[in-house]
Amino acid sequence: MTVARQQTGRIAEELVAARLAARGWRLLERNARTRHGELDIVALDRACLVFVEVKAGRRGSHYGPERPILAVGPRKQQRLRRLAVAWMAANRGRARYREIRFDVVGVSFAPGEPPEVEHLANAF
Repeated sequence: MTVARQQTGRIAEELVAARLAARGWRLLERNARTRHGELDIVALDRACLVFVEVKAGRRGSHYGPERPILAVGPRKQQRLRRLAVAWMAANRGRARYREIRFDVVGVSFAPGEPPEVEHLANAF
C-alpha cells in the first residue's frame, strides 16, 4: 500500500470517528489489533457493540469499486467476524452491550470538494 493511500485511509478514519463521537457513540478503540489483524473502530451505539470498517476512495477513480463500501465483500466480512470474536474474547467485561452489529462506512474524496460519507448500518 502506498503512503498516499495510507494517509487517505487515516484521514477517512479520523473523519468517521469524529462523526460517530458527535452522534453520541462511545468509541472504545481505534485500530484495535488482534492476532488476526486490525479492526478500524470498535464503539458503542447505545447498547449495541459496533465494529466499524472504514473504506476510503477517490471519486471518479478507475480503480476499485464504484463506491468504497462495495469493497467489503464476503471474504472481508468473514475476516471481520473473526476479528470481532477475538476482540470480544480479549476484552470481556470492558463494555456492556445487548447486541452486536457490523457497520461499513465509505468515504469518497474528490479534489476541492468535501468528502462524501456513506454509512451502512448493520451491513452484514
